[in-house]
Amino acid sequence: MATAIICIILVIAVIVGVKSYMKKLRSGCCGASSEPSVKKVKVKDKDLSHYLHEKVLKIDGMTCGNCANRVANALNHLDGVYATVDLMKEEAMVHMKEPVDDQTLKKAVAAAGYTVYKVMDQK
Repeated sequence: MATAIICIILVIAVIVGVKSYMKKLRSGCCGASSEPSVKKVKVKDKDLSHYLHEKVLKIDGMTCGNCANRVANALNHLDGVYATVDLMKEEAMVHMKEPVDDQTLKKAVAAAGYTVYKVMDQK
């Protein structure tokens, strides 16, 4: 009798887990229908000739468009920074008017909930 109860509990736990996972696949990690989509921060100066420094950040943990928007917003809040995020490549292209140290960029991304595992200078 105890074995049957344990089996029923395990089956219920598996069903709940599968349903939760399927819902996450349909709606994205942070784009569920109950949450509004993340609005992009508008950068006033998008003229790339004004940005003399570039870095590429390889970022772990992004799974949907809202994740990419959160990372871009976190970086675009930094002074003199214009960042775009490519979700498929799991990277952010960061254009800077003045050099910004790697730790500042990593902290901004970490504050958004993601991890930078590699920083590459472009210029």
